[in-house]
Amino acid sequence: MVRQLLTTMAVVGLGFAAIPAHAASCAERDTVVKRLESQYDEMFSAGGLQTIRNKQTLVEVWSSQETGTFTVMLTTPDGLACVVATGTDWHQVDVDALPQGSES
Repeated sequence: MVRQLLTTMAVVGLGFAAIPAHAASCAERDTVVKRLESQYDEMFSAGGLQTIRNKQTLVEVWSSQETGTFTVMLTTPDGLACVVATGTDWHQVDVDALPQGSES
């Protein structure tokens, strides 16, 4: 589980250095969460903190087992959430089922 979370966060972190101030897909976090739950049947799947220039941002992945959709959003400490990626065909990887290798 930890390895999957770290891998997800590393991939997401590479693509997003900061939330653009003019992003059109931003709203209060509660508003975004209600929409993800009601319109897309998505639930919180993974998350972590990302630090850029001494500021922490919450990175969250929301997904739906039913629809296969997913959303990646970044939330600032003041509660502004910005959707930075959406997609389809989301699948969870059972980390326990992966072959065990040596530590790198």
